[in-house]
Order: sequence, then structure tokens, then C-alpha cells
Amino acid sequence: MIKQPTAIICLSDGFGGMETDAIKYARRLSSITNTLLIVKKNTFLSKKASNDASLHTVEISFWKSISLALFFSIKKIIVKNKIKNIIYFGASELKTLYFSLKDLEVNFIIRHGTRKSPKNKWYHGLIYSKVNYHIGISKDLTENVIKGMPLNDSTRVKTIYPSIVFKKEPQPRILDNQIKILNTGRIVAGKGHIDMINACGILYDNGINFIMNIVGNGDDTYVEKIKNHAKNMAYSDKVIFHGYQSNIPKHLNENDIFLFPSHGEGLSNSFTEALSHGLVCLSYDNTSFSEFQDLGFHTHLAENINQYSLSNKLLKIVKNIDYEKNKSMKNIDDSLRIFSCENEIEQYNLILK
Repeated sequence: MIKQPTAIICLSDGFGGMETDAIKYARRLSSITNTLLIVKKNTFLSKKASNDASLHTVEISFWKSISLALFFSIKKIIVKNKIKNIIYFGASELKTLYFSLKDLEVNFIIRHGTRKSPKNKWYHGLIYSKVNYHIGISKDLTENVIKGMPLNDSTRVKTIYPSIVFKKEPQPRILDNQIKILNTGRIVAGKGHIDMINACGILYDNGINFIMNIVGNGDDTYVEKIKNHAKNMAYSDKVIFHGYQSNIPKHLNENDIFLFPSHGEGLSNSFTEALSHGLVCLSYDNTSFSEFQDLGFHTHLAENINQYSLSNKLLKIVKNIDYEKNKSMKNIDDSLRIFSCENEIEQYNLILK
């Protein structure tokens, strides 16, 4: 049965995973509800959404997250389109959203993709009182909500894992004389790019033939900082920056190890994609990364923000690469089962009106 109309609200002017996920959800949930994507005008998200003819998108203009312009725009759109479900990606505009929705009968869902600081000010209980569901994309984030968000008797908290859509089936790994290491995602502070470049030093010192492929872009100044760091290494010719690439599956199929020493993630899209392609995955033991092992995935965890531990874990993987690659291939089937579109849609089907 088709659910009542649903608005996906993401008013961010950023260009990361949350913005990309908002578009994915507007597409994905259209099989069970009429979706409307509400975005801020002249942003990465609005430009990307405008290029997709399958999306019903509304752009709004506002200067501040707490403003009359945003209040009236949201309320008008919700009433005009007879919206009964709202899935909100974000946090900054919640105060304004509370007043926009205060007198409306809507099923208000907040999707949490990152950890949030505790909400214990006197007004937080009020603005979160309209929330019907908090959805964490990992159990780590669900626990973060339970510990730090004001919850009332009618508020429900659930974990719904995001799904993976294969653009190309994973291919069997071919072992040759060079160890190929991959990292994908935005090049921004906190993603561990200096850590991963430093970690490769142990391979160089042990005479191991390797290449470190870094795929992604970011702020030009920060990217240049990371490139300069790599240039100062004795193995600088082994660290390759590919910039933005549209065909991520191609890179996943061509590499052996996924090195992702992020300093914290909600549930990394890049990491789940690497698991789903059978790469040997190594991360720090923080936030949601241990959860993958709890789900049955074969992964490796280094001590949190410990580059010595990261280097030694990497060397151990490389010395046992045949075994590691064979064992990691089971992650493909586990990914299809745990991160399937059918599971995700069914979970939302249960909570939408």
C-alpha cells in the first residue's frame, strides 16, 4: 500500500554524505510514497537534484537557520503538498522546523548520520517534542540519541542500516606482485589521510611493492596540504591522488586493501562499499567501525588514533594477503543481505503513515 506523501528535508549547503543520502532516499522511498525533496537554493544539493528529472524538488531561500523566511516557506510547502511524513537530514534548522510544524499533523522523523552533542538546554525538550522517530544509521548513533536527546513517551528510536546499490558486480581479486591500497571519500580534516600516508612507511621500510590510491576531492587548500605531506615521503611516488572519480566500483575492483583511518564516522558509505566489493578493510577502532565485526564482517581494527598500531596492522595484512583476500570475499554476500534496499525500504514502510 502506498504511504501518504513524504518530504525529505535537507537544507545543508555542504557537499558530503548527508547531502548525497538525501537524494538517494528521495529516489528510494518513491516506490512506497510520493516523495518531495526540499533543499536550500544555490547549493551543491540543489544543483545535483535539479539534474535528476525523476526527483520532485522544491528549493527555498533563507539566510539564517532561525528565520521567518524559512518558517513560512516550510509551512507553505508542507500544507500545499499535503505532506504527512517528514524525514529530516540535519540539525541546524530544527528550531524553525518546530514552529513550522507545531500546528500540523505530521509524522516527523529525524535521520541521524553523525554523532550529535547532548541536547540538555531548557528549550531542547520543546523543539524535540514534535519528533515521532529518531533513526540512527548505526547502533552507535542510536545509542548517541538515547544518551543525549530529550525523548518523550511517544518518541521511538530505531536503527535502520542504509542500503548499497551495486552499479557493477564485484569481481574476483587478482593477486600480482604489487599490493594495491585504496581510500575513497572526501579529503577533509578528520578522515585520516595523513595517518594512511604515514602508515605506508612500514611497507616501504620492509621492501614491499605497494601503491596507495587516494580517490576524492575537497577544499583545495586542504588537499594541497595532504599532497605536500605525501611529497615529503621517501615513497612519494607510491602515493597517487586521483581526484574526483565517478566510477568508484572500478577502483574498488582494482585494489586489494581499503585503508580508512577516519577519526570518526556515523556509518561510512565508503567503508560499506569497500566491504561489499570484498576488499580487505582496515580502520581505527572508533564510533561505528567495531559494529561491522558485530554484524559478522571480516574487518581489521587498529587502536584508535594510534598510527603505530595502524602501521603494524597494515603490515600484518600484507604479509598474509592471500588469506585476507579470500576471507574478505564473504563480506560481499553479507553486504547484500544486511545492506539491501529491500530491508531498508521495508523498515521505512513500517514507520511511514
